Amino acid sequence: MVLERGSLLNNRYRIVEILGQGGMGAVYRAIDENLGVQVALKENLFTTEEYARQFRREAVILASLRHPNLTRVTDHFVIEGQGQYLVMDFIEGEDLRQRIDRLGLLNEEEAIIIGAAICDALTYLDSLDPPIVHRDIKPGNVKITPQGQIYLVDFGLAKIIQSDQATTTGARAMTPGYSPPEQYGTARTDNRSDLFSLGATLYAALTGAIPEDALARTMGQVELTPLRKRNPKISRRLAAVIEKSLEVRPDDRYQSAEEFKQALLSVRGISSKRRPGEFTLGASSAIGQGNNHANGELGKQGNLERVTPQGEVPSPLPLPSSFVISATPSPSRPRPRRRRSGWAMFALLALLVTSLALVVLTFYPDLPGQLLALGASRQATATLNVVIEATATPPASPTVTAGTSIAVVDFPTASPSPTSSPEPTPTPPPTATSLPVVAPPTLEPTATPMGGSAGQIAIASDRSGTTQIWVVNTDGSQPIQLTNLSEGACQPAWSPDGMRLVFISPCHHNQDSYPGSGLFLINADGSGLMPLLTVPGGDYDPAWSPDGKFIVFTSLRNSGRPRIYKLNLEDGSIERLSQQYDRDMQPAWSPDGKKIAFVTNYKGASQIWTMDADGSNRAPFSFSGSEINSSPVWSPDGEVILFNQLDAVGGVPKLAAGSYVEGEYNEYRYNLGPIPVREPKYSPDGLWLVFESWPTGSNHDIYIMAVSGAGRTLLTDWPRYEFDPVWRPAVRSP
Repeated sequence: MVLERGSLLNNRYRIVEILGQGGMGAVYRAIDENLGVQVALKENLFTTEEYARQFRREAVILASLRHPNLTRVTDHFVIEGQGQYLVMDFIEGEDLRQRIDRLGLLNEEEAIIIGAAICDALTYLDSLDPPIVHRDIKPGNVKITPQGQIYLVDFGLAKIIQSDQATTTGARAMTPGYSPPEQYGTARTDNRSDLFSLGATLYAALTGAIPEDALARTMGQVELTPLRKRNPKISRRLAAVIEKSLEVRPDDRYQSAEEFKQALLSVRGISSKRRPGEFTLGASSAIGQGNNHANGELGKQGNLERVTPQGEVPSPLPLPSSFVISATPSPSRPRPRRRRSGWAMFALLALLVTSLALVVLTFYPDLPGQLLALGASRQATATLNVVIEATATPPASPTVTAGTSIAVVDFPTASPSPTSSPEPTPTPPPTATSLPVVAPPTLEPTATPMGGSAGQIAIASDRSGTTQIWVVNTDGSQPIQLTNLSEGACQPAWSPDGMRLVFISPCHHNQDSYPGSGLFLINADGSGLMPLLTVPGGDYDPAWSPDGKFIVFTSLRNSGRPRIYKLNLEDGSIERLSQQYDRDMQPAWSPDGKKIAFVTNYKGASQIWTMDADGSNRAPFSFSGSEINSSPVWSPDGEVILFNQLDAVGGVPKLAAGSYVEGEYNEYRYNLGPIPVREPKYSPDGLWLVFESWPTGSNHDIYIMAVSGAGRTLLTDWPRYEFDPVWRPAVRSP
């Protein structure tokens, strides 16, 4: 029964208005007539003896909370036959859901600030004895004052953790999309349950869509839609941080609110030295004075959208541009070009160019033209300083020898630049509506050339407005757009003869997984576009075998989990290489075609493993402890595997190398400072690397450097997003 306006409750609290109503009660704004102040009064209609006893016990503990991001509980009482009540500070302002309705989605910095503030509150709750779990974090329970202060409100479902009890709650409820799977039924909840709900709240605030229900995800009925699929403007680092918090298994999430907070702050380099209560949005980002809504939910989700998962899987084939698969945020506006250096920098670079030219003329008289084509290096000479990482020792050999000293890899420091090869004749890019439907081709396999180098690199770029495959010379000149698909294209991989590319579509932006994508072939001149496979689910991460007979790829088909498959290009047959319950991805062939390196999270953090070309003899390659490894690539001589390495989800990707020397695993990390390096690829001669980087923290471009780490040179200075670089194999003359 809703309390009437003006009624007096417990001879003290005069009801002013109802602010929200749910299935278990209502929230009111009231006046404490003893003190003459406004309060928020939370009602719980569960009145059994057991619930009332637990309610009183929890209310006493909640009343002791003192934290700048939490409201105080000032009173509690039970009215027999009517309900239980908590009296809390009234927080002027609006909740996060109302703010989104008024101003639109949060930007990255706002989401990080709000997340950090709530993490401070959760860290405090977890530090209590006994700890407290909120269990109802959602946009409606995050309040923002006109001054930008952030509060976590509504402890009506809070749980006190006892070591000898599975649950000690007076009320149990779930909010689909925000509640973790362990909150359903009688499973035990803990501090990691709140981290899931906070991650879901940030997901909704950045995308306008509520995440897929956790219980349905646990049962394999749906998968979480990647955050960047809903909002491509969000950085991959922030998306990765939030998506980790939304893992269905508590052990796969952040293990503490402080860990979650540090991951959030690292995305934008925000200082973590602020004290609790100092993470605020600021008055300019907060709200007007006129919005006086109370603590607690209002019984709706505002404009947040619940999307039916089955409707989100895009077509595996390119469709006409007029056909819309799903409502996806429009591409981000072009990034402004970076300012050019001043005259002093120009003079310095000119001096370096002259010095390098003299060195080349002295020792390499036949190479100056090639070196100058790449541009002047930012450093005249450089060596690679590499540090053996302290890694966990695996249970079986090979093992990492503890205490190994710093090593220097003997890489060449003055190597010839890649030579040019005949350029393909540009042809008008094909349209999505003119896709020929033909059988998969039978290719003439040729061995991968182990020497010499090609003068072109294929990349993915959205410089035309949608992500497409481009080819550019190694000096950055003559960019040629190869694809023009309405749903975008990315992840190019060359055939060993350098005459064809396999790629995936749809692709709207760079991400780790591509549900609904398919594999396609195209000639190096942009002609001959054709689909390879039409099985729905999502095929991506293609890699061509050195003999040209097979393509391995990651697929979500059948199970929805990433597994590795192998396509036989001669007969069209497909073989699954991963085992049934594996989660494998990012396959890469060894130069002799006998082994495949790949990424798996089979035993905790993602590591590099290898297997035979038929999927047998799976074995771990990297032993990096808690480091997160990805994007393996073999050196052309097969002695080293390069890969990306993160210290934590959301961190800066570093370049690492692993190899076995006399049966002992050695791992090296390039000492390139704070420069991010992602998805490295070797040149065919093994002397150069091409990779994606964003030294300024924003614009993603393609760079080239020597394998030693010297001579980092910008390849694409385009004001858009470039990724997925891959060097073209040497093209043989007819």
